[in-house]
Amino acid sequence: MATGTKAHFSAPSETELDAEERMSRDELQALQLSRLQWTVRHAWENVPAYRRKFEELGVQPGDIRELSDIRLLPFTTKDDLRASYPFGMFAVPMDRVARVHASSGTTGRPTVVGYTTEDLRNWAKLVARSLRASGVRPGMKVHNAYGYGLFTGGLGAHAGIEELGATVIPMSGGQTARQVQLIVDFEPDVILCTPTYLLTIVDCMIEQGIDPRTTSLKAGVLGAEPWTNQMREELEERLDIDALDIYGLSEVMGPGVGNECIETKDGPHLWEDHFLPEVIDSESGAALPDGQAGELVFTSLTKQAFPVIRYRTRDLTTLRPGSARPGMRRMEKITGRNDDMIILRGVNLFPTQIEEIALGIDALSPHFLLELSRRGRMDDLLVRIEPRPDADAAARDRAAPLLAERIKVQIGTTVRVQLEEPGSLERSAGKLKRLYDLR
Repeated sequence: MATGTKAHFSAPSETELDAEERMSRDELQALQLSRLQWTVRHAWENVPAYRRKFEELGVQPGDIRELSDIRLLPFTTKDDLRASYPFGMFAVPMDRVARVHASSGTTGRPTVVGYTTEDLRNWAKLVARSLRASGVRPGMKVHNAYGYGLFTGGLGAHAGIEELGATVIPMSGGQTARQVQLIVDFEPDVILCTPTYLLTIVDCMIEQGIDPRTTSLKAGVLGAEPWTNQMREELEERLDIDALDIYGLSEVMGPGVGNECIETKDGPHLWEDHFLPEVIDSESGAALPDGQAGELVFTSLTKQAFPVIRYRTRDLTTLRPGSARPGMRRMEKITGRNDDMIILRGVNLFPTQIEEIALGIDALSPHFLLELSRRGRMDDLLVRIEPRPDADAAARDRAAPLLAERIKVQIGTTVRVQLEEPGSLERSAGKLKRLYDLR
């Protein structure tokens, strides 16, 4: 729990929880099986692409008799969704689709997702559940700095704030000076954005002579990019808030697939009454037991317009037993994505590992980027990082070699570290790009 002069949020009482949050594991699994059987039949009957994939494996809806039978079903990938662009994976007629969202499509065709009115209602309820797990209550003011538009973050969070009965401040992303002005003037209790963008807002506050710890903010519900517990500590200390992880992705629903609980802050509990999670070995596709790290896979259980069967998220994590919500499993914070992994001279590393090590060095800030290039016949990784503005010259001189040494010891590979002037690196305006491949 963050400490300071503010009165921080408390956990919801048992009576405030949804009935599904209070279910035993056995009760929840019975509900999951019923909903999984419905989802599989719904996809089989209404999405030709799924029917073809099922038939290729010789699987029919009637083969799903217990939860473990999900392993009989085919995986779905982002390439499958792009191949069906724009509406080929929809399971209802377009006159029943109340809204569409889409990914940015920066690496190819965007993935397009759809929602019926009932889907949107469920989504709002799950975001409201997530916010309540974060300690947010009806009547509080929530500053929503997730981007509005085709990105699911802004509108998805907006509907959940309203569903909870809180007051939404629909700021969207960007215009950082304006963000700071509204935080000061409107005095919100909570902010929703990416963790790196909250850092940008903090820097802007300091530039304007505002002590970030004196604002009205008491919690940040942060997601849409991997971040470490070291980043959590940084944000909690600088803002005197509780920083909680909200998890989601557009292909599965959007924000609100899972959320950390304020009483434990030990990784997002997944709302398993609506989503069935698995962890698999990325290379073989084999299912892994809880407690073993691998790639996160989701099957939706209630989605009408856009059901997903064993969708490979590319996110890397570990499933653990529930804590604050014992019936629902939780996942460890995302360590990275398969497609973010850098293989440097035979060693696998992720940007989050660099972040974790850098934030353990007092003189270094969270502002860094990675440049991967080719030097001769070898790949080379340059870590460009800013020192903290208040670090003295001696501490700055020690910081770069110390970071390189710790990366060598803890990860097992050699990188170059280049110290930049404070404020010189690009700041997040939403999702921050950490890795630049210059090869």
